[in-house]
Order: sequence, then C-alpha cells, then structure tokens
Amino acid sequence: MEHTSYIELSRKALQNNLDYLRETVGDSCTISHVVKGNAYGHGIDTFVPLAHELGARHFSTFDAREALEVHRVTNGETTILIMGMIQNEQLEWAIENEIHFFVFEMDRLKAAVKAARKLKKKAHIHIELETGMNRTGFSKKSWEGLRSFLRDHNEHLNLSGLCTHYAGAESISNFIRVKNQIKRFREGVKFMGNGNVQADRLHTACSAASIRFPKSRMDMVRIGILQYGFWPSMETFITTVQPQDVEHEDPLKRVISWKSRIMSVKNVKQGEYVGYGTSFLATSDLKVASVPVGYSHGFSRSLSNQGRALVRGQRVSVIGIVNMNVMMLDVSQLDHVEKGDEVVLIGKQGDMSISVSSFSDYSDQLNYELLTRLPHDIPRFIVH
Repeated sequence: MEHTSYIELSRKALQNNLDYLRETVGDSCTISHVVKGNAYGHGIDTFVPLAHELGARHFSTFDAREALEVHRVTNGETTILIMGMIQNEQLEWAIENEIHFFVFEMDRLKAAVKAARKLKKKAHIHIELETGMNRTGFSKKSWEGLRSFLRDHNEHLNLSGLCTHYAGAESISNFIRVKNQIKRFREGVKFMGNGNVQADRLHTACSAASIRFPKSRMDMVRIGILQYGFWPSMETFITTVQPQDVEHEDPLKRVISWKSRIMSVKNVKQGEYVGYGTSFLATSDLKVASVPVGYSHGFSRSLSNQGRALVRGQRVSVIGIVNMNVMMLDVSQLDHVEKGDEVVLIGKQGDMSISVSSFSDYSDQLNYELLTRLPHDIPRFIVH
C-alpha cells in the first residue's frame, strides 16, 4: 500500500561523512556510531545495515530496545553500547549477548555483578563519571567506594570504558565548563589508575566535542549528528570550516531526503481564506496544492505559514495551518503543476535544496528534534 511520504538515505553521502570523520579523528580512535532516536530519524533498520556495509563496527544506543534492534539487523556482528536505560532485568540478556552498557549508579553495578555471576560470564561495563553536567554519573565523593567495588568484583566485570558527557560542547558559551569537565575526567582516570583500576578505553566526546576539543577524543568518540551530515550548531560549522576553507564549503553531505507527492491542486480566489481559521488570507488569486503530510508525520505545526518545500525545482511556501495529515503549498508561480508531482520536504530537487537547518530557522527546533520526530512507519530506502 502506498504511503503518503517516504525517506531516502544516500549511500554516497554517508560514505563521504564517514571518510571525513575518520580523517578528522584519526585511525587510532574508534568511532562509535550513535543511533539513538531511531538513528536520528533515519531509521535503525535502514541506516545501521548501510553503515555496517560501509565499515561501521561500533554502535551506541540510548536504551536496550534500540540495542536489540541493532543486534538484530547486524546479526550480532558489531559492538553495541547502551548509553542510557537498561532495566536490571535486561542485564542478563545484555551480558549473554556481550552488549556493553553504561553504569552510572551503584544499583545497576550491583545488579550487573549478580547477573554476571549467575551467567558465569563477565559484564562489559562503561563507568560514567560525573564531571559537571549533573545528569548521570558517579560523583567524586563516591569514587573511592566505586574503585574498591570494581577491584573486589573484577572477576565478574570487564571495565570496557571510563566515560563522561559534556554539557554543551557545541557552544562557545560552555567553553570553560567543558574544559573543566575534561580536567575533572582526567582526575578521575588518574584516581582509578592509582588503585589499579584500568579501563580498556577512555571516551568522552560527542560530535561537537570531537570537533571543537581535539583532546577529548581519547580512545573513542561517540558520533551522532555529524555522521548524518548535520552540524551540532551553526557555531560549530563556522568555527570548524571557516579557518580551513575560504569558500566555506560544507565537507558533510546530508544523508536524508524526505519526499511526498501532490494530492490535489485547486484555485483560490483573492479574498478567500486558506485552511483552518483565518491565519492566511489570499491577497491575490492563488493556485494551491495539497500534500498528504502533516504534523502527525513529523512536519511541525509551527511551520504553518512559514515552512518551505520544493516542487518542480522551485521553492514554494506553506500557507495556512499545517493539519494533522495535510499541508497546503502556494504553487501560483509554477507554470505547470499537477497531481502526483514530487514534493521535496528535505533534500534536493534540481539546483535547489531544503535542509533540516532551514526548517529550524522557521520553527525554532533543533536539527535533533526535527529528525527524531520523523515517524518510524515512514518507509525508508537506500539510494546511491
């Protein structure tokens, strides 16, 4: 059955981005490909096998459900790291399948030891240290007890990583805070090492930190938004690209395109309102195209009378209120437009393009938010 819209993922764009990331972080640094939020809206079922085909061998998820999806589509042939939620009851599954997971409080750590002892198999844990974000992680006052516990139970635990997370590395306003976090993390690593507690890997850097704070790369980086062809912020793009390229050419390529087709076309007389309410009044005779995509499909209601799309190689405006399942476009300037014509919501058409960043300019949403709101049931296809 036909869907009202579909998503395309570009193999060529992803290969470009992975090459850029590898060149940036160096061959000695492992890249963990972050696929939380349904691979940032790209779809775990589609994106992960593609990334795996192109050489990705380490994936990070937020929770156990996502880890299960990655494990399924890769046939268990990759390393998977759960950075957030896993129930204690799910730890046996994780340990049995050699799924790595963050540990940031004692209850999970004790449960991991219990599960590992039962299975007679070591748990692959990554201890998160609190360094200043104040979200999750072992605070400094607990480090001594933590170190003793790890040492006493090392027969059941493999300390696969020591890690932390930075509080806004994408913004210069957080520069001092992040620098202090790096310093505190180093203190934590030294403290653990002084008690003969050594991790296989040190990892702290997300996309923004891996670009802006080279010293944060360490043994592994956790790359999310960059691999999909988006910058964590415009500030990150400017400070990274401008010193290297006077033409400011973006080294990243957008992997995702989102497309639909025109459902109907009608003429609207001057003085008539378009859509619900009175938010849009036709000040001249218009030609209006209806597209079967609305806020239930991830096209935000905040884009009402502000959003843009591409039709027949030209940028057109969203007019009226974005409905649950339908939006309207002003296609008056197009000479020929008809039912079935392609509508590009994200991506390129001819020489024109619409980016998620463009959406964000209109809706005050982050790249992350718009992408992860794309529903799971939109079909996703791989293109060259």
